[in-house]
Amino acid sequence: MKRVGEVTRIAQGLLVVRSVDDSYPDLGTTVIDENLDEIGTVVTVFGPVERPYLAVSPNVERLAPLTGNALYARD
Repeated sequence: MKRVGEVTRIAQGLLVVRSVDDSYPDLGTTVIDENLDEIGTVVTVFGPVERPYLAVSPNVERLAPLTGNALYARD
C-alpha cells in the first residue's frame, strides 16, 4: 500500500487529492483509506509537476468526512 496523498477538497462530486511528491498512481487505480475501505478511482491528474493533484471519482456517499484524510493506492 502506497500513500497517494491527502484529500484537500471536494469539487463537482470528485475528491481532489494533493499528491505527496511527483509520483502518482495511474489513471484507473483504486484508492483506499487507512481502514482499507475502497474510496474511489483516479480519473485525472492535473496541476504542478512537482506535486500534482488527482481527481478521484468516489464510490462512497459521504464525502465531507474524507477532507484532510490520507488516501492510498491499492497494490
